[in-house]
Amino acid sequence: MPIRRVCVFCGSSPGHDPAYTAAAQRLGERLAARGQGLVYGGGDVGLMGVVANAVLEAGGEVVGVIPRALYDREVGHEGLTRLEVVDDLFARKARMLELADAFVSLPGGVGTLDELFEVLTWVQLGYVSKPSALLEVGRFWAPLLAFLDQQVEARFLRPEHRALLLTDDEPDRLLDRLEAWRPEALDKWLDR
Repeated sequence: MPIRRVCVFCGSSPGHDPAYTAAAQRLGERLAARGQGLVYGGGDVGLMGVVANAVLEAGGEVVGVIPRALYDREVGHEGLTRLEVVDDLFARKARMLELADAFVSLPGGVGTLDELFEVLTWVQLGYVSKPSALLEVGRFWAPLLAFLDQQVEARFLRPEHRALLLTDDEPDRLLDRLEAWRPEALDKWLDR
């Protein structure tokens, strides 16, 4: 599936490890080099600002989507290709889903997890057919992946749904896997 734009979920903080910033920078550079635009939360802070600036510096397209309340706090990035100011977080997520063909999560906090799991839920329930992935940085995602494996073992998550979340530590390989992804018709319920 050709991917025109990738939505990146990530922290509004840079985190403590410089590897997080380096990964955001590298992902942004690779998106631009591949001709893929970036959709993201519209901020000019943390890893959000790093990935957006990397795409922009490499000549790529960046579309930010930010809620009015955050924009009013002066955290909106004013140098983007386009910055859309929406009413709230619900509108932000819906608009990012509409604009993007695929999703990648970098390290981040609960907001990143919220966005990641909302997309996975939409795919699991068959509301959308778009791939989602984690860019692994220094085993940041390892505990989350272990927890998802535990959900499979406990029969709260189908193995096929666990497999919907792609993971790699190399941006180009991860982006190639997103492009190669094909949706499967899966039943959400385990015991039906």
